[in-house]
Amino acid sequence: MLGRTANGLFWMFRYLERVENTARLLDAALRMAVTRDVVTAEEEWRSVIETSGQIRAYEAKYPDFHGNQVWNFILRDKENPQNLLGMMGHVRNNARAVRNAISGQLWGVVNESWMEITAMLSRPVGQGALGEALAAIRRAGTLAHGAMDGSMLRNDGFHFARAGTYIERADNTARILDLKYYLLLPSLSYVGSSLDQGQWDTLLRSLSGDRAYRWLNSGQIDPRGIVEFLVLDQRFPRSIAFCHSELRDNLAALARLHGHEGESNALMRDSDTRLAQLTIDEIYDVGLHEFLVDFMGRNSAIASAIADDYRFMS
Repeated sequence: MLGRTANGLFWMFRYLERVENTARLLDAALRMAVTRDVVTAEEEWRSVIETSGQIRAYEAKYPDFHGNQVWNFILRDKENPQNLLGMMGHVRNNARAVRNAISGQLWGVVNESWMEITAMLSRPVGQGALGEALAAIRRAGTLAHGAMDGSMLRNDGFHFARAGTYIERADNTARILDLKYYLLLPSLSYVGSSLDQGQWDTLLRSLSGDRAYRWLNSGQIDPRGIVEFLVLDQRFPRSIAFCHSELRDNLAALARLHGHEGESNALMRDSDTRLAQLTIDEIYDVGLHEFLVDFMGRNSAIASAIADDYRFMS
């Protein structure tokens, strides 16, 4: 497969995952904000901007963090280079560039979703329409993954797409979890409080893990248990361990198809070994923030190595 095609598939699904993750984060923030006072709600919206890495661009335009400003900035503001409408355009552009490597069903889903979302975000979104817009964005990801699973050959194109998905998903989980300790709590005195409980619940919702975690833990919210669930539990499809297990398998498949291993496989083995040997006690001994920063660095290095190994070209 040409490096340009591999690059298009990899980034098509990275952008798709990023769009879906950000929509999920907005949905969780909306749930939290409508049940809190004005000050707490603004902190919640600020945390969304921080998590998405858009704080500098946002503060250059707005002095505060009112919900309507925040979600329209993230969804559609042209002054925000990471707005979801633009990223959905990147998904479609990459899909169009690799149409010969994807199924007609997948192209149809992406194109139709892009048209629907473009129409919804053609004007500022009010609170009454926000839920519908976020649902459409999340549905686009669900439909695209379903179309890929049900209609694409399990060839190298499939594995490049999957690699992009799990690189992005692992990074998203790590960033949201890291944010919990540094932005959501006003101070350490809030640990264990009702505010803390509510924010852990919001964290789980932003990763679509609230029902799974409660089912496994009889409805009990335990911060240490949540960290273990999101980092080490290989049954949950958005945990760090699950994402890297899937990434390892897809990179191994690519190595078999291309007849050789590259630097990405070596880095993947190292990361996989570290995760397999970790316990929650060891993570806390090192420090959760320190562990997550190290993980994000290794995850980024794997992504760069994939691009080098397979000669990605834009």
